[in-house]
Amino acid sequence: MVRKDVFGCSCLHRNVAPASGGMLGRRDVLAAFAATVVAGAIKSAPARDAESRPQRIDVHHHLSPPAYIAAANANNFGEGPMKSWTVSKSLDDMDKAGVATALLSITTPGVNFTSREPARTLSRECNEYAAKLIADHPGRFGSFAMVPLTDIDGALREIEYALDTLKADGIGLLTSYDDKWLGHPSFLPVMEELNRRKALVYTHPTTANCCVNLVKTLQPVMIEFGTDTTRTIADIIFSGNALKFRDIRWIFSHAGGTMPMLLDRFVRNPFLDPNAKPAVPDGTLAELKRFYYDTAQTSNKAAMSALSAIVPVSQIVFGTDFPYRTSIDHVNALRDCGVFSDAQLADIERGNALKLLPRLAA
Repeated sequence: MVRKDVFGCSCLHRNVAPASGGMLGRRDVLAAFAATVVAGAIKSAPARDAESRPQRIDVHHHLSPPAYIAAANANNFGEGPMKSWTVSKSLDDMDKAGVATALLSITTPGVNFTSREPARTLSRECNEYAAKLIADHPGRFGSFAMVPLTDIDGALREIEYALDTLKADGIGLLTSYDDKWLGHPSFLPVMEELNRRKALVYTHPTTANCCVNLVKTLQPVMIEFGTDTTRTIADIIFSGNALKFRDIRWIFSHAGGTMPMLLDRFVRNPFLDPNAKPAVPDGTLAELKRFYYDTAQTSNKAAMSALSAIVPVSQIVFGTDFPYRTSIDHVNALRDCGVFSDAQLADIERGNALKLLPRLAA
């Protein structure tokens, strides 16, 4: 008689016999079946492991060193996710989404809330903490070092220490500092140094002083972050910095903010403003296509369709904004948006970042 066993398999219990000629009971059959399952699992395990090996590289992943949380508490700023961050939370989130490596950075306001020696000290402590995490968890983390940009001497000193001593992967900048965006002439010495080093520069939006609490019913993150990213992209281009400092490799957060929706304004600006024309001899679009853009908080059909209509997929990198969103949110959303092929997703989630950070290929 044929019937289903507890594994859901059909077994001819009356006719199964051992080599000795005796009849096998149900327990013998189940044991034999289990042994077969285990053997098959062992045989196929390497293939499954290879398929499930973490591959993704997250370029937009925040950390909160103890010194930074203390500073946030003392100066009354910061949200719950930032203050409750731990390295174990990061690793758990990464593991759930197959993220091999997360590039760590401090979120806004960076050291914009302070200045001079306190800003230098806090930048150093945070960068050293990130370097320790990289050493303690080989292969899992990289870092974009924080610098006190409004203090030019302090910023240059921290760039040197972070890149030469700590071996940071790049430098993290906010989109604006005291209502000065990244094309401002006061930042030229830093831009010259970053260009000389061919540095990878990740940018994170903040709220410009001009626009804090501009709309009382809205949190600044809702509109101002995307707008400030757009302002700094425009300022880098039309100040001439994009043309002059060709070796800086820029990553802009959140799919470039509102830039994709304002493309006509960007493209037409040199025709409306003669002073802007020398900054874009090949047109504004050529400059926009040179930059990199992450997917953090924008892994949806509208944002990804708009961005990929402007820049090649080779310029899009995976970002999550952890701990404000989860990595798996973005993995699923990028697949659900229907914009990219499997090969393009592989480039966005790993391949494009490897071109910027070849050390992560090991």
